[in-house]
Amino acid sequence: MPSESGTIFDIQRYALHDGHGIRTLVFLKGCPLRCAWCHNPEGQERRPQVLRYADGEEKIAGRTATADEVLAEVERDTLFFDESGGGVTFSGGDPLMQPGFLLALLRAAKAHDLGTAVETAGYARWQDVDGVRPYVDRWLYDVKVFDDARHREWTGVSNRRILQNLRRLALAGARVTVRIPLVPGVNDDEANLLATGRFLLKLGLDEVHLLPYHRAGLGKYERLGRAYALLDLREPSADEMARHAEVLERCGLKTRIGG
Repeated sequence: MPSESGTIFDIQRYALHDGHGIRTLVFLKGCPLRCAWCHNPEGQERRPQVLRYADGEEKIAGRTATADEVLAEVERDTLFFDESGGGVTFSGGDPLMQPGFLLALLRAAKAHDLGTAVETAGYARWQDVDGVRPYVDRWLYDVKVFDDARHREWTGVSNRRILQNLRRLALAGARVTVRIPLVPGVNDDEANLLATGRFLLKLGLDEVHLLPYHRAGLGKYERLGRAYALLDLREPSADEMARHAEVLERCGLKTRIGG
């Protein structure tokens, strides 16, 4: 019987910032959020899309693959996983947009004794989160903006389901690393960081990674024929990131800058 299939748009090898050790990243298509700063806009739509380059070249972002086909590619890096304690990380988009495919991928990874991580914004049905939970060694869970109205403004959706799912994962004893993509003028104010930090501590989650805003995905918008909303936004300096980290550390959180 053929394995479950889904849509992916990239597989990146030798990744060092998306879980412990050396990782292979599998990017699944589809995301329910529309963050203004998204650096993987080609991962937002579930369907394949055409990227058009300035020289006239065209590339398709997105292809159908089975779980077995994906794992065959991932297993090429088993030696690196064994030596570093790494494994496979499923990212996106948001992999929970394809829950059946994600479950098949995780089961296949575990059948081959691979360490697993899932990067998610958490905006999904709890039954889908809970369905894959037994096969996830580490959740890399984004908390973008704590205030619900501001979250809607910058991502297009409420954060209530996101925070509720995070609470349920914590209560279930899941291993969770919370990540805050820090975007100047959006969520880097002290009030937002303090509110987020206090919420996490109540859940017993004490590890946070601050991910500095960057403009690496800017060219992708041009290739998709889309406008980028934050053209005038600058990247935060190292000193600014250190000051933001200090706010969370004062809350009692172990804070790391970067993935």
